[in-house]
Amino acid sequence: MERAPDIAVLIAAERRESANVFAELTPAQWDAPSLCAGWRVREVVAHMSMGFRYSTARVLLELARARGSLNRMTDRLARRDAAAHRDRDLAGFLRTHAHHPWKPPVGGLTAALGHDVVHGLDVTVALGLDRRVPEDRLRILLYGSAQDLLLVAYGRTLPGGRLRGEEAHRFVTA
Repeated sequence: MERAPDIAVLIAAERRESANVFAELTPAQWDAPSLCAGWRVREVVAHMSMGFRYSTARVLLELARARGSLNRMTDRLARRDAAAHRDRDLAGFLRTHAHHPWKPPVGGLTAALGHDVVHGLDVTVALGLDRRVPEDRLRILLYGSAQDLLLVAYGRTLPGGRLRGEEAHRFVTA
């Protein structure tokens, strides 16, 4: 019987690998558009580390300032943080906090892994980088109810409303 993967270990690996990719980006790549509408690469990377850098109390305060809009809050914080931190520091936050236990409000560790994988792809696909998501990580996100949560949480529209394994092969490490 195959043992279930330790999702926390996969999250840490994804964060470290993403940090390595981001650390090699040129200034022009940091300023390039990502797949997140209206965000450059630097805003996406700043957003990816918000959960490590803001306490729950601070997030609730910022959410109140945004009149309850999570999208307005994350947009404002990502833009502010992207302007306030150097590129190498933004990448470094992911490496430094690779083992941080942050999870989104819903979805647990699977959603945390999805957050890191999806936003990493928002950067690498937009930049035309050939970074492949290892199969063990992608498998968790492709099968079962976790992918439905990811589609809703990250607003991805896919053929037929679902991402099947054969459609995702281009993102997987062979």
